[in-house]
Amino acid sequence: MTYKKPELLIPASSLEVLKTAVIFGADAVYIGGEAFGLRAKAKNFSSEEMAEGVAFAHAHGVKVYVTANILAHNDDLPGVEAYFEELKEVGPDALIISDPGIFAIAKRVLPQMELHVSTQANNTNYGTYLFWHQLGAKRVVSARELSLEEIKEIRAHIPEDMEIESFIHGAMCISYSGRCLLSN
Repeated sequence: MTYKKPELLIPASSLEVLKTAVIFGADAVYIGGEAFGLRAKAKNFSSEEMAEGVAFAHAHGVKVYVTANILAHNDDLPGVEAYFEELKEVGPDALIISDPGIFAIAKRVLPQMELHVSTQANNTNYGTYLFWHQLGAKRVVSARELSLEEIKEIRAHIPEDMEIESFIHGAMCISYSGRCLLSN
């Protein structure tokens, strides 16, 4: 098995944070638009800011991934499609998605776009990784609860070209162990 250098991926909540991450050595940043991301109440990027941020990052050799990781309802789907049409012009490097319906829309509207599967999809076993790989995902973000041993076992059972992303810092996302809190 060949090893490649890990990618330092930084969350960017604003254009200022994106530019700071780029200048200080991030390999990639992930950002959210004003809709269709789970951090909808947080400060996010307008279409204009997103375009400026992507252009700035690309000028410095840094990738930009856009979250579209909501668990969609029927009413969300037309808006998601329109949003992905807008992203054609912005030109991010990948989308981070958790919902299979949104994943299918992304494949249809943005067929050349790299697709990553969010930790919100509760990716805990190599069967899940293989499922997403067969659908065209390039990367799957592991559930935060996985041990290093479990991640090594996943790596041993998936294609070499499939990437695993794992959080090494932070614990604010609700992953599978905390989903019951949503019904509080």
